[in-house]
Amino acid sequence: MRARTLAATTAVAALTAAGLTLPFAGSAVAASAARFDFNGDGFTDIAVGMPDATVNGKARAGYVSVIYGGPQSPSQSTGVISQAEAGIPGTPEAGDRFGSSVAPVDVNGDGVFELVVGASGESLTSDQLRDEGTITVLDGSQWNVTGVTVARGTSEYSSIGRTVATGDYDGDGDTDLAYGENGEEHGALRFRPGPLTADPVTTTTVRRYSMGGSTRDLVTGDFDGDGRDDLATTWQGLEDSGTFITRWDDRAQPAQWWADADRGSALAAADFDQDGTDDLAVGLVQPIPESEATHCQDRLGGAVLLLKGSKTASFGSESGCFTQSSPEVGGVAEEGDDFGAAVSAGDLNGDHRPELVVGVPGEDVGTVKDAGGYVVMNGSPEYGLYGGLARSQSTPNMPGAAEAGDRFGAQVTVGDYNRDGLWDTAVSAPGENAGDPRSGGVWFVPSSTEETYPPGKSLTPFGFALPNGAVKYGEVLGS
Repeated sequence: MRARTLAATTAVAALTAAGLTLPFAGSAVAASAARFDFNGDGFTDIAVGMPDATVNGKARAGYVSVIYGGPQSPSQSTGVISQAEAGIPGTPEAGDRFGSSVAPVDVNGDGVFELVVGASGESLTSDQLRDEGTITVLDGSQWNVTGVTVARGTSEYSSIGRTVATGDYDGDGDTDLAYGENGEEHGALRFRPGPLTADPVTTTTVRRYSMGGSTRDLVTGDFDGDGRDDLATTWQGLEDSGTFITRWDDRAQPAQWWADADRGSALAAADFDQDGTDDLAVGLVQPIPESEATHCQDRLGGAVLLLKGSKTASFGSESGCFTQSSPEVGGVAEEGDDFGAAVSAGDLNGDHRPELVVGVPGEDVGTVKDAGGYVVMNGSPEYGLYGGLARSQSTPNMPGAAEAGDRFGAQVTVGDYNRDGLWDTAVSAPGENAGDPRSGGVWFVPSSTEETYPPGKSLTPFGFALPNGAVKYGEVLGS
């Protein structure tokens, strides 16, 4: 049998809504095939990390839960997957933050995906405040979920597991792992070669950051169209920051291929202009502190920087900036909107051109502060991106109500969750019902070639009968 399912309760069946992750991206060639099938039933699933959840009375021990895709919509969940289970390494302890990040990965190429899970607060000694962090790969192919630890933090406060990405970066046919590592003074980008098994391997430092530097986000793409995986990273330090792309050479050695001083909070990779190379979307872009040099001068309410790939010109030689003040982009640019706090790319309308879903969690809906929303921007051969329809919990066919502090759009991810040939959207609102024993939610929004506002569906910890302590459901997403 496949991984356990927790049938949706009558309450969840009666609810409708929409929602979303952490972005999952691949090469320009493979982007349309990217998916996460944890139980091997052929449907794309949604991974939900809850690093602030309580497990066995341990606050912020954290756990993950997988929402299974289905014929009409996602409707079932694995329930709690935590370190309390016999087959998963570690023990639930206060502050472990298991579920700090989630990333789908097919370790052995069998088409059934495993799940990479970070635990950024995990301590490896009896001192529970060291926070070295761990990264675990979960296997859901059997009745009981099992796991192996594939990376451990190397020093106090390294807190690995906050940011992770996977891809065959060194070109040897095995899936590799990239992750951020913090430090008391300097952070770094680390590389763990595949295969992602329990066997010990030597990890290497790809780049060491300046004072106070840490990785903000990672994404895999093929930015030069050579058919190999490249790694894009955005990071921030006390006085420095930036975004860079790493490529591995023919000797499987990493080298910085491109770099820029602007940084972001979220990254997505896709071939928006259909030229055979992936472009890089940098969400909530910002310049180096105290610097006036930036791609995007107008950043009121947040901006997305699009850097174009090319087979003939230097990467990023063409770029564009997009805000809610850009032509035909839904919503109004206002201070604190956080347009671009989350981004994810996929073909939502079946035109074989990816769209970019942009989270706007700080969006005010009328007079309701920080209710949140998201915008679906269209791919364009000429501009890369243009226009976009905005949705919130106050737009037609979206279940629930826009409430202060919901932060709808805090995380977004895409995938064909109902297997109808169109990629759908998942959007999270971790602030939904804040203060309750179970809070947050994920909204499934199907795509349609006929309806402007197709009916969504809400997927909540209450509807899935998760135990009390399931807080900020949707704080971390992946698919």
